Amino acid sequence: MTTKPTYNHNYHQHHRSLPSSSTCARSDSRTRALSVRDDEEGHLICRSGDVLQERYEIVSTLGEGTFGRVMECIDHRRGGASVALKIIKNVEKYKEAARLEINVLEKINEKDPDNKFLCVQMYDWFDYHGHMCISFELLALSTFDFLKENNYLPYSIGQVRHMAYQICLAVKYLHDSKLTHTDLKPENILFVNSDFTMSFNVEKKRDDRTVKSTAVRVVDFGSATFDQEHHSTIVSTRHYRAPEVILELGWSHPCDVWSIGCILFEYYLGFTLFQTHDNREHLAMMERILGPVPSRMIRKTRKQKYFYRGRLDWDESSSAGKYVRENCKPLRRYLLSEAEEHHQLFDLIESMLEYEPSKRLVLADSLKHPFFDNGTIGEAASGKNWEGNRDISR
Repeated sequence: MTTKPTYNHNYHQHHRSLPSSSTCARSDSRTRALSVRDDEEGHLICRSGDVLQERYEIVSTLGEGTFGRVMECIDHRRGGASVALKIIKNVEKYKEAARLEINVLEKINEKDPDNKFLCVQMYDWFDYHGHMCISFELLALSTFDFLKENNYLPYSIGQVRHMAYQICLAVKYLHDSKLTHTDLKPENILFVNSDFTMSFNVEKKRDDRTVKSTAVRVVDFGSATFDQEHHSTIVSTRHYRAPEVILELGWSHPCDVWSIGCILFEYYLGFTLFQTHDNREHLAMMERILGPVPSRMIRKTRKQKYFYRGRLDWDESSSAGKYVRENCKPLRRYLLSEAEEHHQLFDLIESMLEYEPSKRLVLADSLKHPFFDNGTIGEAASGKNWEGNRDISR
């Protein structure tokens, strides 16, 4: 893993304010070079060895999404340091989302130049022939990809503790900055370094990986929303979506806390808490795991089609009813150990999965939770592991 370059927070001062769509379109049509081409989906066609802006030399593709691609590049103006370059498709809605993400990143990075609050650092942005491009610190695998490549072997309780603390610290910083992330999930929590040790699992006859350092960063601010901005009706990836979002009761910071509760469950057990693609089934799973939806929320929602006489309209005897019954159980029955720290984790998760947003745990309080008693903000922010002086066995 390349040493992380030092972030120079004065770097952006020579930039003008973010370009408007019309400015981008005009400069795009005037300056687009014959050698710059897009594929039919709007991705920039580029390959290893290509250089953008006489600065970014492409090494390889790190990932691809609906928005575009992320490339590993050598940044020749940062002493040859490796960076991640997000190249947005030449499609207006994705370009606009990128402009919003740049705006969020400039604000949160500007207020935290030393990266104490563990949100990914943006180094630079530019418009390359109609493609918005954002340069970031180069990170490693996401916590989801590591889990997937490790046969969904759960993280140890000590690893969950350290990652949980860092996520709460980072997202509290966002909330203090009047922002809601709105798309927290294991794919958007990245390891700083995902190097691992290997041990042979005799029982399962396979090699199991243990990540060496659980230092993480929160990424993907493309859907982050300031408190005063328009709040779209639906936010969050399905499995991490809070009940107030499903019921269209309005949302704010607490919807992030719900997502974190779902993420911690997934780290601890290796599978998703709410494995569904349907609203009614999602609510049925919540009821099976967490108890009935509060009557106040049922009364207030416009989504009355999900309810009948003040209760969830759900057929227990249907195939979907059977699926929920067989795949979901009350939350505490998922405990892997009766040890105190396991119960403390579930107490934390329970308080994050409170139906009523106003009663849900706030992140300032989460950092004082007994589950984190042995850690400090200093340790978490510096990226140190806590496993060294504690038993992390399951």
